[in-house]
Amino acid sequence: MEKTTTKKVQDFLINYGVIMIMFILVIYTGITHHNFLTIGNFNNILLNMSSRLVIALGIAGCVITAGCDLSAGRIIGLGACISGTLLQKLDYSGKFYEGMPPMNLFLALLIVMCICGCCGAVSGFFIAYLSVPPFIATLAMMEIVYGADLIYTKATPLGGYVDYYTAVSSGRFIGINYQIWIAVIVAAITWFIFNMTRHGKYMYAIGGNPQAAEVAGVPVKMTFIIIYAKAAAMYGLAGFLLGARAGGASVNTGLGYEMEAIAACTIGGVSVTGGRGKVSSAVIGVAVFELMKAALQFLGVDANAQWIAIGVIIFIAISLDIRKYVTRK
Repeated sequence: MEKTTTKKVQDFLINYGVIMIMFILVIYTGITHHNFLTIGNFNNILLNMSSRLVIALGIAGCVITAGCDLSAGRIIGLGACISGTLLQKLDYSGKFYEGMPPMNLFLALLIVMCICGCCGAVSGFFIAYLSVPPFIATLAMMEIVYGADLIYTKATPLGGYVDYYTAVSSGRFIGINYQIWIAVIVAAITWFIFNMTRHGKYMYAIGGNPQAAEVAGVPVKMTFIIIYAKAAAMYGLAGFLLGARAGGASVNTGLGYEMEAIAACTIGGVSVTGGRGKVSSAVIGVAVFELMKAALQFLGVDANAQWIAIGVIIFIAISLDIRKYVTRK
């Protein structure tokens, strides 16, 4: 009986240890800093979460198939830059396309998501048809996208956006920021895809055992392409949102976001060994990260040292996930 209890406690700590530590940190910060647990601060945290959640939801599909996507950050930057060049004011002195009126908001977003989705489809093609490991394929795409973005923008920062673009970040519907609503809608659509479609079932089957999935008739190759194309389109959406919030963009917008997104998914319960993970996993992981960063800022921790904390959490999260996989084996 005592052994069973000890095993349950051990499993609980392995599964939820990182989340518990973050929860304790948040409670401590709330007690020591009275302006931390306020509606205004939590609105800011939710706003920060919105674009990060879109990225994490995109990358979750890749992780569920035991893959990864290192190109996410650079594709976010590409999406932000394309959005910026299409949505600048007509009379802006540094206008990218001189004389071209600003594009319709939804048309610009569609173009951004299609271009970024094509980048993901190329990565998926190399992974599916040429058996290139996801790490290598997306690393190559990361460099290609970065170079293409530098050539496209001539490494020039963008700004001078039209009001209806920046309103995506500042506007509200029933008191809630538009970007938060967008993140909620994307999460709902992703949940539907993961749980109610054949594509979602194929994704989990491939993550569990790609060889068995192929024998069972799952279109493994096409599913891989769709997963990476869909993820990249979501990175494009995240770049669009980040550009609206910042009021500007550069090729370095979104740099390094992919690592945090992978770690957030893992903390929430998406397994890097494949076959397991939910939309709620990404939501929980992103919430933990954003609460941790907000708490560290309130506690006066040096901004540079916060990167160390994020790195430590990534180490712990991945190590615990691998440990769970080894235990199951």
